[in-house]
Amino acid sequence: MTLTGRHVRLEPLRHVHLDDLAQAGGDPAIWRWMPASGATRPGLDRWLEAAVAAEERGSEYAFAVISLEEGRAVGSTRYLDVQPEHRGVEVGWTWYAPRLWGTALNPQCKLLLLKHAFEEWGAIRLCLKTDSLNARSRAAILKLGAKYEGDLRNHRIRPDGTYRDTSYYSILPTEWPAVKAGLEARLTKAL
Repeated sequence: MTLTGRHVRLEPLRHVHLDDLAQAGGDPAIWRWMPASGATRPGLDRWLEAAVAAEERGSEYAFAVISLEEGRAVGSTRYLDVQPEHRGVEVGWTWYAPRLWGTALNPQCKLLLLKHAFEEWGAIRLCLKTDSLNARSRAAILKLGAKYEGDLRNHRIRPDGTYRDTSYYSILPTEWPAVKAGLEARLTKAL
C-alpha cells in the first residue's frame, strides 16, 4: 500500500530506497534509542532485510518516507505487530533525517498511518511504544494525543547491553476523532 499526503508519500520500503536512507540516516542521534542502528551502510542493510522479512511474514509493513518537496526518501516508519483478528496494530520504528525533526513531516506521517488504521482497517487499538528514557519520543507521542498506559520493566536489552524499560501508549477509536483533529490543526498551522 502507498499512502500520500500533502508533504509526504509513504511507500513500501524496498532496496531502491537504500541510497537515500543512507544519506538521511547517517546521524547516530537518530538511532540512539532504536533496537538496531542504521547509521552505517551495513547496519542499514541489516535493518532493511529485517523489515522486508517481517513484511513477508505479514507481521509488519515498513514504509520509506518520501518528501514530496525533495522527491526522495528522508526516513522510515512502519506498522508493527499487525493483528487482523484482534484489529490491533502498532506504529513505530519511525525515524527521519534530523533536519526534519519538528517539521510537518511527522504529523503528516502519523495522520496517514492512523487514518488508514482506524478508517480502513477498523482498528480498535493502535499502540505506540518507546524506550522509557527517550524523552523526545515520549513527548511526541503525548503531543499526538495517545494515552500513556505504563512501562514494561526490563522489556528489552539495548544494543549497549543495558536493560530497557518500554513505555506504552495507545489510541482507541473513540479517541481517534480528537487525535485526527489535532494532527490536521498542526498541519494547517505548518502551511
